Amino acid sequence: MPFLPFTPPPPVRAVILDVYHTLLHVTPGPPDASQCWEALWRDCFPSGDSTGMARPSLEEFNAACRRETALDHACKKAAGIQFPEVEWRDIARRAAPALAALNGMNRMDGFLLAHAALERSCAVMPGALEFLQTAWKRGLLLGIASNAQLYTLGELRNAGVPLGMFDPELCFWSWREGFSKPDTGVFKLLSRRLADRGIAPHQILMIGDRADNDVLPARAAGWRTCLFTGEWPVLT
Repeated sequence: MPFLPFTPPPPVRAVILDVYHTLLHVTPGPPDASQCWEALWRDCFPSGDSTGMARPSLEEFNAACRRETALDHACKKAAGIQFPEVEWRDIARRAAPALAALNGMNRMDGFLLAHAALERSCAVMPGALEFLQTAWKRGLLLGIASNAQLYTLGELRNAGVPLGMFDPELCFWSWREGFSKPDTGVFKLLSRRLADRGIAPHQILMIGDRADNDVLPARAAGWRTCLFTGEWPVLT
């Protein structure tokens, strides 16, 4: 049989990354979360809120958010969105009407980032920064595909992840779009944007910690994939 020379696959030109449990290591929130919640509420409403309603406990607020999220999901699924996503600012205002008095997006977003820190602690995953720096120096395009909220950006910044390395057009944030992974639309959207730059699907690498949300739908879109299991790959 004649020898057939090996033809290596085209090089990866773009890397799309998941956030939680991939870029960010997530652990439980602080043990005194309930007390911190009371302090956060007092800081936001030093004279009491304008609605005259009693301050909800952290558990009550979270339960109300879950109810509003379930209602929002049901409405969107009825409209044909298979994997709906909520906008957390809207959910929080409905769960606690007093939050509408937080004038300006900065105050509201700061409140929600502080609340998120009571639910979980985030730190950059070991090896992630080294991977990003190597990829950046090699000229690879970097993007994100994350089921996330606006406060996720704050969590990334606080963890020291250099957001400036990521191309804004190659970042899919579910809260902006109203749907989430594993919807095929996530990967079709990013594929189109990369195609506009001359990058084919087999030149895109998806790195994420979930087979269902990251690996399988990315493969279905023709991407290359890497299932993250706690250790960042080394670019050689």
